[in-house]
Amino acid sequence: MPLLFPRSSLSSFSSLLAMFVGAIVSVHAQTLTLAWSASLDGESGPQRPIDYIVALVNSEPITLTDVQREAQRVLQQLAVQRRPVPDEKTFRSDVLEGLIQRRWQLQLAQELGIRVEEAAVDEAERTIASQNQTNVAELRRRVVAEGMGLDRFRSQLREQLLLQRLREKEVIARVTVSELDIDNHLQQQEQAPDLSKLRLHLEQLVVPVPDGASPADVDKLRTLAEALRNHASKGEALSTLATTLSNATLRIAAEDLGVRTADRYPAAFVHAVRHCAQGEVCELVQSGAGFHILKVLEKTNPALPAPWSVEHHTRHILLRPSTSVSEADARSRLTELRRQILAGRIDFAKVAKDLSHDASAAQGGDLGWAGPGVFVPEFEAIIEQLEPGALSEPVISRFGVHLIQLLDRRRVTMPPAQYREAVRATVRALKLEEAYKTWNQAQRAKAYVEYRQAPE
Repeated sequence: MPLLFPRSSLSSFSSLLAMFVGAIVSVHAQTLTLAWSASLDGESGPQRPIDYIVALVNSEPITLTDVQREAQRVLQQLAVQRRPVPDEKTFRSDVLEGLIQRRWQLQLAQELGIRVEEAAVDEAERTIASQNQTNVAELRRRVVAEGMGLDRFRSQLREQLLLQRLREKEVIARVTVSELDIDNHLQQQEQAPDLSKLRLHLEQLVVPVPDGASPADVDKLRTLAEALRNHASKGEALSTLATTLSNATLRIAAEDLGVRTADRYPAAFVHAVRHCAQGEVCELVQSGAGFHILKVLEKTNPALPAPWSVEHHTRHILLRPSTSVSEADARSRLTELRRQILAGRIDFAKVAKDLSHDASAAQGGDLGWAGPGVFVPEFEAIIEQLEPGALSEPVISRFGVHLIQLLDRRRVTMPPAQYREAVRATVRALKLEEAYKTWNQAQRAKAYVEYRQAPE
C-alpha cells in the first residue's frame, strides 16, 4: 500500500511544518513587526543606526535585523495558529531568547559534526508542499512572493533539520522507557492523578433526603436510589428516570454538570468515578442533599492515552503525475470525477478499478479499516474531517493526487498489549520533555551570552 508513511519521519517533519506553514501565509506580520521594532528602538529620541548588535552568543553576533526577521516569523506562526500575541515586553524577550537558544544549539551541532544533506532539505520542501496541497514549484513561488527569499527559506529548513538531529543525538537517543516505568506510571495515575488536569463531564440524578428524615425514611430513599441506579446502568436515561418518578412530594432532578477539571468537583464525586469508565454509572454518593447517581459522560486524563482508537474505512482513487499528466491536470480530472460521482452518473468503485494507480484499484480503491498513523499525514488529516459517505476534494500527497471517500468510522477498544505500548509512548514523551529541559538548561549555562544596548 503506497500510503504508508515512516513513523520516524513524522516527528522529524512536524516541527518543520509548524514553523514554515506560517511562512507562506500573509497575515500582516510585517506591519506588526515594524511596530514592535519601533518600540525596541524607541519612537522618539536621537536617530540610531539602521542595524546594530543586540547580543553575542559565544562571540557570534545577533543583530537587530535578525531579531526583526525572527519577530516576523513568530508573528506569522501565531496568526496561523490563531494564538494571541503576547504583551510587548514578553514578546520582545521571548523572540531574543529564542534566537539565542537557536544560535548556541547550531554552534553545538557544528562542533559535534552534525550535517544536513541537500537531499534532506529537498525532502523537507516536498513534505511542506504536500501538506499545503501544492507542489514544490508553487511553494517556492509563494515563499518568494511573501518576501522571504528562497535561499533564506532553504537555509532555515536546513537549520531546523540540524536542530532536530542535534536533539535526536543528544536527548532522544538517550531516553528509554522500561516495563517498570510503565507500571509506575499506571500506578501513579490510578492512585494519585493530577486533579487539576483530569477532565470530567458528569451527569447526575439526585434523590433528595429531607431535613429531619428518620433513619427508616433515609433507608427507603437509599433503596429507591439504588433501584434508579440499576435502571440507569441498563441504559435508561437519567432525565427520563427523573421525569417518570418525580412528583409533588419527591422532586427527583437530573442535571448535566458540564465539563470541568476534577479539582472543581466534590471530593466524594471524584472518589466515586475513579474506577468508573466513560459511559458507566458509578456507585451511589451520599451527601447532605441526598443520594447522587453519577454517570460519566467523558473522562480524560492527559497523562494517559485513551483506551480506544478511532479506525476509518476508506477508499480512494489515486492519479500519479507523470511527464504527460501534470499535477494540475490530475487535480482537474479528479475534480470532474468527483462531480460526476456525486451526481450519480458514475460509480466510485468502477472508476477506481479503471483509473486508479494504486494497488487498491482491484478492490475498487477500498483500503479497508485502518487506525491512526497508517496513512501519510495529509491523507489522514482529510479522513478525520470527513463524515461517513462524504467525498473529499482532490488531495495531494507525496504519492500523487487522491480522491478520498470515508465509508465508515468506528471506535475500537485497544487490546491490553497495544494499550501498554500507547502508555509507553506517553511516558516516553514525558521523559523526553524533562530530559530536553534538563539538557537545554545545562548547555545554555555553558554558552557565553553578552547582551548589548542600542548605541546612542
